[in-house]
Amino acid sequence: MAAAGEKGQQIDLNQLSVQQLTQVKKQFDDEVQHLSNSYQNLRVAQGKFRDCVTSIRDGVADSVKDKPLLVPLTSSLYVPGTLASTSHVLVDVGTGFFVEKSTSDATKFYQEKIQELEKNIKDLENVVNGKANNLRVVEEILRQKMLAQQQGQVEGQAG
Repeated sequence: MAAAGEKGQQIDLNQLSVQQLTQVKKQFDDEVQHLSNSYQNLRVAQGKFRDCVTSIRDGVADSVKDKPLLVPLTSSLYVPGTLASTSHVLVDVGTGFFVEKSTSDATKFYQEKIQELEKNIKDLENVVNGKANNLRVVEEILRQKMLAQQQGQVEGQAG
């Protein structure tokens, strides 16, 4: 059995010692954990962009133009305000920069971000699945080697 290394090299896992297999297993564990966290972060970001689309659709309409609303200054601090425009919004385009866009352009911007993240999420799923499969192979070979080692010790003590 062989697993792909970082540089595309093939490693015969059967030739590795138990200690080396344990190190390879730990590396795969760490990689799978990191990639799973990244996957979760991408899902959270995608949800936030969907919330932005919903906010534009429901919160920036002529029906709410003259109604009072709460404007978020931070995640927990809101101040009273009113909607200045139902046709334009400020869009956070990253690193604290905001651009004024029409509501249709802003919705399109966020929809493109959602689609881009969906592609990245699918790519990451494939990577995570590949790493998880490699991890299972390493775990199985490690288990077999440890059983063989224990069996050898038992036979050595009996003989």
